[in-house]
Amino acid sequence: MKKRRFLCSIAFAGAILLYSVTLFSGMDIFFPLSLPENEKNFAITVVAQDGMPLRTFPDKNGVWRYQVKADDVSPLYIQALLNYEDRWFYRHPGINPLSMIRALGQYFRYRQPKSGGSTLTMQVARILHSHSKSISGKLHQMFRAIQLEVHFSKTEILNMYLNYAPFGGPIEGVQAASFAYLGKSAKELSHAEAALLAVLPQSPTRLRPDRRPKLAAKARNKVLDRMARFGVWDKETVEDAKMEEVLARFDPKPMAAPLLAQRLKDQAKPFTPLRTTIDPFIQQTVSDLIAGFIQNTPAHTSAAALVVENDTLAVKAYSGSADFADDSRFGQVDMVQAYRSPGSTLKPFLYAFAMEECLIHSESLLVDAPVSFSGYRPGNFALTFTGTVSAAEALQRSLNLPAVDILDRLGPGFFDARLRQGGLNLKFPPNQKPNLTMILGGVGVTLEDLVSSYAAFGRDGVSGRLRYTPDAPMNERRMVSAGAAYIILRILQEYRRPDLPGGRLSLDQSRQVAWKTGTSYGFRDAWTVGVTERHTIGVWVGRPDGTPSPGQYGAATAAPLLFSIVDSLPRSYTPPAPVPNSVRRIEICWPLGIAPLAKDDPFCHQRRKTWILNDAVPPTFPDRNDQHWQGNPINILLNPATGLRVDTDCSVANPIVKTIAKWPKAARPWLSPKIRAAERIPRMDPICNKPVSYIPDTIRILDIEPDTVFRPPGSETELPTITLHAQGGEGELFWMLNGEVICRSEINQPRMYRFKRSGRFTLTVMDLAGNYDSAEILVLGGSSE
Repeated sequence: MKKRRFLCSIAFAGAILLYSVTLFSGMDIFFPLSLPENEKNFAITVVAQDGMPLRTFPDKNGVWRYQVKADDVSPLYIQALLNYEDRWFYRHPGINPLSMIRALGQYFRYRQPKSGGSTLTMQVARILHSHSKSISGKLHQMFRAIQLEVHFSKTEILNMYLNYAPFGGPIEGVQAASFAYLGKSAKELSHAEAALLAVLPQSPTRLRPDRRPKLAAKARNKVLDRMARFGVWDKETVEDAKMEEVLARFDPKPMAAPLLAQRLKDQAKPFTPLRTTIDPFIQQTVSDLIAGFIQNTPAHTSAAALVVENDTLAVKAYSGSADFADDSRFGQVDMVQAYRSPGSTLKPFLYAFAMEECLIHSESLLVDAPVSFSGYRPGNFALTFTGTVSAAEALQRSLNLPAVDILDRLGPGFFDARLRQGGLNLKFPPNQKPNLTMILGGVGVTLEDLVSSYAAFGRDGVSGRLRYTPDAPMNERRMVSAGAAYIILRILQEYRRPDLPGGRLSLDQSRQVAWKTGTSYGFRDAWTVGVTERHTIGVWVGRPDGTPSPGQYGAATAAPLLFSIVDSLPRSYTPPAPVPNSVRRIEICWPLGIAPLAKDDPFCHQRRKTWILNDAVPPTFPDRNDQHWQGNPINILLNPATGLRVDTDCSVANPIVKTIAKWPKAARPWLSPKIRAAERIPRMDPICNKPVSYIPDTIRILDIEPDTVFRPPGSETELPTITLHAQGGEGELFWMLNGEVICRSEINQPRMYRFKRSGRFTLTVMDLAGNYDSAEILVLGGSSE
């Protein structure tokens, strides 16, 4: 009889269980869970490389939520959450019967709910499916909790809670709450912060720390006491945690890199944060430096900066504007992607290509003097001329005339093709082809393309597309040879930093920077690009609407900001890169530009140390201003009796052969008297009875003799005014005081000039053919220099 009753009981229990399972299965089919994955327009989060949110785009309901997993959250928070909310989370099937019985007993005893008895799974069920606070509502919650346990693992359920728990206002999820209320990632929570966030979802409105910090602290301490009572955390730790102050702050909308996030938003997938390569420390530092810098600039000025890791081409900082929220500075215009005139920032590539084509070496003799290139007459930014300069000096000082000279010999079309081959696509004005103006900024480039191209100088000549996400492919191109990249890097690195006392301090390897500035026509764009051992940094400053900013130029505006960024980057201590096998250091001579023939080479007027590429030592360019003498050095015949020049048609017995190393014609005003005497070609001897075939000076200053003293007339104290008038010359005339252009005039057109200061000057007039005349003068009156 007992056996039969036992079997009947088993059968009845089995029937009940079968019925329950069948009923649950049916209800599970007809009443499926409403999961977050079914929502549309889910919030998108763009995060830094460590998971810190850069910018979050809220969902259709305006909710801010940063996706995380349990592994992305501090273990302290997990401990506080489970021990306060659901100690038996990993043991129950979604419902804790003991907790439910206790809660039900309290309800009947006190006629009101004293404790909910809800498990963590039940709380997730309530988040996904809201219900009324009634017995039927609680049964509905229990059914949904069991559904969750059937379909998901404990880890998945915990992750749902971490991402969807309410934390007050538009904030959902522990990561969003941690950044909004604490300003840090949930991975970095302290004991006190973990306890605070664990209790906050119980009453997110009543316990919001930004509105009721004292009440929030009281609730937090309740959690801390429970952690001590359960022995999870020791009493000393708990007491220390209670001493932490709850700060009243609330910032749910991170804007660490808003323009980059906007740009990458379309690449994001729902429910998964879009991870970028941004380093949050470098990003914040760059943003702070720009914010401080922009305060001292004219109205409507903005700034943009990029920091790229050379080895990986990963972008570590991206600031597309000075202040995203400042409409007066066009804060929502991304100047990283905007096409702007690059000024002189393309010159390093020009010099590198010229070295590869065996046109120049680092100390090639170039001339910075007035010249016309088939009607194109460029000038220098500083309105001065230097005369003789080396290629390295011309690049460091960003002189325009030598660069245009090199481009004219290299070919604008070739230059453009090489840049495109390396990944730098220039944007030309409508209906315009490559021409000489491109090297001075007559094209358009973006800061993004410019930085990716400059990275080649820190990557053995290989440029590449910048990478904004870790999974972006490495897309590389050869911009220049490794040897040319090394030489250009050394040239730009050796140019002194004006922000350092004395110009050149002993910096560690990671602080040494090869830098180049650029300023577009009309002061519309100020650039500086720098390459360090680990990073390539680009800075642009200007007005996004394209209006001029007088006085704002690369060296004065963008360069100081770049140096500040360089000095803020993490230090590294690695040995300097070795010299490529294709590069050597040798001695060369000016004016010929080649190695000396002997220790006492008579043609070696100046000796210099130069970098050469592939053992090529290209000579000085042929003088474009001197059509009579094309070779260098030249051989001439002299009459031994007079020392004057003769030729083979002259009846002179035993003429002397003399070889002369010539300097460029346009460089002569800047040569010393000794060098001018060494390279002077004597005039033709009258005995030859031939017309003068070579006249070295075809222009002369009128009415001003050497050592003339100019002073104010009578008792006046104002500085004197003089008449500038010259005879001869070709094309436009340039009048200079100590190399600084003071005015221009046409042939036979006098100009009046009032001196701006007193002192001793060299007055020079030069035409576009390199002809010149000069005189030493003394100016008195006014205040003496």
